[in-house]
Amino acid sequence: MSLHPVLAEKLSVAVSGDGAVPFAATRRDARLPSIPGKAHAVIGMRRAGKTTYLHQLMQDRRAVRPAECSLYLSFDDDRLAGIGVEQLGFLLEEYYRRFPRLREHGHVSWFLDEIQLVPEWERFVRRVLDSEKIEIVVSGSSARMLSREVHTSLRGRGLATVIRPFGFREFLRHRNEEPDSEPIRWKPAQRSRIEKRFREFLTEGGFPEAQELRAETRIELLQSYVDAVLFRDIVERHAISQVAALRWLVRQCLRNPAGRFSVHRLHGDLKAQGHGVAKDAVHALLGHLFDAFLISAMPLATESERQRNSNPRKLYPVDPGLIGAFDASGRANLGHALETAIFNELERRKADIGYARTENGFEVDFVARFPGAATELIQVCANPAEPESLARELRALSDAAQEHPRAVQRLLVLDRDTANHIADRASEAAPGVRVQAAHEWLLTERKS
Repeated sequence: MSLHPVLAEKLSVAVSGDGAVPFAATRRDARLPSIPGKAHAVIGMRRAGKTTYLHQLMQDRRAVRPAECSLYLSFDDDRLAGIGVEQLGFLLEEYYRRFPRLREHGHVSWFLDEIQLVPEWERFVRRVLDSEKIEIVVSGSSARMLSREVHTSLRGRGLATVIRPFGFREFLRHRNEEPDSEPIRWKPAQRSRIEKRFREFLTEGGFPEAQELRAETRIELLQSYVDAVLFRDIVERHAISQVAALRWLVRQCLRNPAGRFSVHRLHGDLKAQGHGVAKDAVHALLGHLFDAFLISAMPLATESERQRNSNPRKLYPVDPGLIGAFDASGRANLGHALETAIFNELERRKADIGYARTENGFEVDFVARFPGAATELIQVCANPAEPESLARELRALSDAAQEHPRAVQRLLVLDRDTANHIADRASEAAPGVRVQAAHEWLLTERKS
């Protein structure tokens, strides 16, 4: 056997320097962990920008090394259907035949996209890590490149990096409007523009291809993304027969972001809608949605495993733009979109997140424990201008602070005007609470 001719062709193109991104792609904030001897798996929902991120990594390597030291290869090609893992070995040997000096003295980076289409690709990656001086970065279908599967299949030699739709900073960067200073230094015109953009972000979301589209086109595009997840990542892969129940479940989750759920209640709702789905099947369907990165679930913040499992979780979509794409009610939904944006940012910042419920029955949206042991209590309310609303939000934070006495207490609101309007009342009622416009928090780097 010999190297497949299509792979030989792809290799020639890749090492020539012609495989770069054909457009000016927005730089992402994600970073690969700097740990030698590990393979990197770039994972995330479909259309979030994984392939573009691989190209950006390749461009970074080529900025300091010759083009042949870094190559990108995609296996999403019908001409490669059915190839075996041995072809990856042939590819490696052909590469080093062309550049023998690199085998001994070079530092090489390979970016392999849609690698899951090659059965047993993990064996090849493990062998290369053991025997060659190659940085391996792989990516592929969201439901077939799961963090836990990467760790298992690579036997502890793999690290996952999640690519999500744009956060707010990346959303501004895409428009060449990313601020280069702290919020306190913004000029009035810049502040007004950022606040306008923030409301757009909460409505439009951060999927790269959906940026600056007309509303009807954007909604159609986002709905097509969800359909691709349902049918390609879930129905086809897991041979799901309850397609109608799955679609109802997805619409229910996306139309009710930040809502509490339990499998028992969802099972009852499905039954009431005429979907005869077993409770175990509902649990499995939700797990598939989590695996595909379409939605995430947040548990109660507690040290008790029993309480965590017995209490409802809260569901959040991967992007606030999906809320409007599936909510036919015509509601603005700014509050839920705001909470969703904060949740996704906390995930980006690698916080351990849960919601708090105090003994007095108050609830705080997020208890966030950051790497390094810092903890924050974060309450999100778009407009707590009414005295009763503000009092409720502050009381919840103060009550939760009794259980988390060292935690920073933060109330995030929609804009600076709202923050200024309630700041004095908040400082009198709850001196330990920091009131802040949500977009300023999103654009401020967290200090450990």
